[in-house]
Amino acid sequence: MPRFVVCYDITSDQRRRKVAECLDAYGDRVQDSVFELLVDRALFDKCMAALSGLIDPTEDTVAVYRLCAACEKERLYLGTGEKAARVGEEDVFIV
Repeated sequence: MPRFVVCYDITSDQRRRKVAECLDAYGDRVQDSVFELLVDRALFDKCMAALSGLIDPTEDTVAVYRLCAACEKERLYLGTGEKAARVGEEDVFIV
């Protein structure tokens, strides 16, 4: 399953909160304005559609990066922040 990094710069507090809530439903916050999503393509597309409806494209920026398998292995963490699960180590919940 692909992993995506989503970071944003949202000018409105209200929109910023809604964007964070949306992304929180699809992935894990790793910094204040950065989330990692481990989702299939259908969920990714659903998330992007939801985000498109929440932002003001004339004022806000959302950047999305896909981490390839090789890039995933090369992630580097500095400091004491919580580490996101690596591929194969994720908690999976089936509802």
